Amino acid sequence: MIKNKALIIGAVAIIFVGGVAYATMKAPKDKMAEGTAPMAEKQMETDEMKKDEMSKESMMENGMNKEESTTTTMMKKGTYEAYSMEKVAMASKGDVVLFFHASWCPSCRALNADIEKNVSAIPENTTLLKVDYDKETELKKKYGVTTQHTLVQVDASGNLIKKWSGSASLSSVLSEAQ
Repeated sequence: MIKNKALIIGAVAIIFVGGVAYATMKAPKDKMAEGTAPMAEKQMETDEMKKDEMSKESMMENGMNKEESTTTTMMKKGTYEAYSMEKVAMASKGDVVLFFHASWCPSCRALNADIEKNVSAIPENTTLLKVDYDKETELKKKYGVTTQHTLVQVDASGNLIKKWSGSASLSSVLSEAQ
């Protein structure tokens, strides 16, 4: 009986010491991780503010006011966004390509993933608009789209410039667009 009590006390002591050791080793890492995240976020905010300030200074040096610099900054990068009729007008300042996409289409999903992965490679004044193939039946009729994964380049009035299918990558889409 005494032997059993000694074994139980020993087992409890080992568990207790092990738990304390585990908690001691774990605690500094958790505290360090908690303290690091806010510091990293603050550093990123500071870096972004410095970039914004530097770009504003360079715009001002080039004689641009704040509105012009904002417009210039916004036009620098091309975009990939959901289709809306109003966005077609963006073709007055560059290229607009409609991507007739179906969520159930494997080649559409692959092209969509490539575009999203390389969105920063879309040239300035180029807009890719993702059109829901299953919902936009009138738009399909207008451009004679009969299969998903069809791309249509349009002018600012929505007139067809060029239509093609099967581009497998963003670079392929961009090389097809005029």
